[in-house]
Amino acid sequence: MNVYKVINNNIVLSKNKDNQEVVIMGSGIGFKKKVGDDIDETRIENIYLSSKEWSVNKLTQMLSSIPMEHIQVANEIISFAKISLGKKLSENIFLTLTDHISYAIERYENGMEIKNALLWEIKRFYNHEFLIGKEALSIVKNRLGVDLPEDEAGFIALHIVNAELDMGQVSRVSEIAKVIQNILSIIKFHFKIELDEYSLYYERFITHLKFFFQRLYSDVKLNDAGTTSFLWILKEKYKNEYACALKIKEYIKKELGKDLEEDELIYLVIHIKRITND
Repeated sequence: MNVYKVINNNIVLSKNKDNQEVVIMGSGIGFKKKVGDDIDETRIENIYLSSKEWSVNKLTQMLSSIPMEHIQVANEIISFAKISLGKKLSENIFLTLTDHISYAIERYENGMEIKNALLWEIKRFYNHEFLIGKEALSIVKNRLGVDLPEDEAGFIALHIVNAELDMGQVSRVSEIAKVIQNILSIIKFHFKIELDEYSLYYERFITHLKFFFQRLYSDVKLNDAGTTSFLWILKEKYKNEYACALKIKEYIKKELGKDLEEDELIYLVIHIKRITND
């Protein structure tokens, strides 16, 4: 491969075998290089190809604004995640996670801490990814001396969860969006109210539904040991919310041919109670 354009000491533009423009990143890969020079392949750390979300210009702008050590840390975290999960991740995570980690470090250095309102849900539903996020914090601390808060482990976990989606699951995004909208309509009609779309409980409920559908399509079930008695308590205490949850259960069965497990029904009742009483 040859240098098409030098961006800085660590980033150059080139063209692959299909004559597509690519962004090549590596420590010192552009140092003293000129257009037409051969690229030292031993220095290549990542090759980025443009996509619908990331044009070459956007890729170049983003990567050239991030310190090289942040990019290397993100790459180490992603490599660890792949090994830990034992599966392939979407290539987009190299960009999205790198951007997030660099910004998180910048916020930390400026004394700006952002709380992760979904931390509990992330720990509960995606514990493996959350533990990877915790390890990511250790990597950042060991490599850069930056002690990021636990909330960031949750944010990192979300990036990993998104990157785990394969093409079959991604193609269901519009279907999931439609079903979520219909579930919200069921709740609004049942209680004859409008929901506060800017409330924290509303945000948590939407996130819960997204996680639920990811589990549904992946055939992942929650551990429902000991939930029957708890469901009975909720049924007696929150009769109206439970009745609404049963309508949603019936809708999901009719629309998707999937049964709602008792554990899922419990969380649904709790979320309905929260968003209708906020």
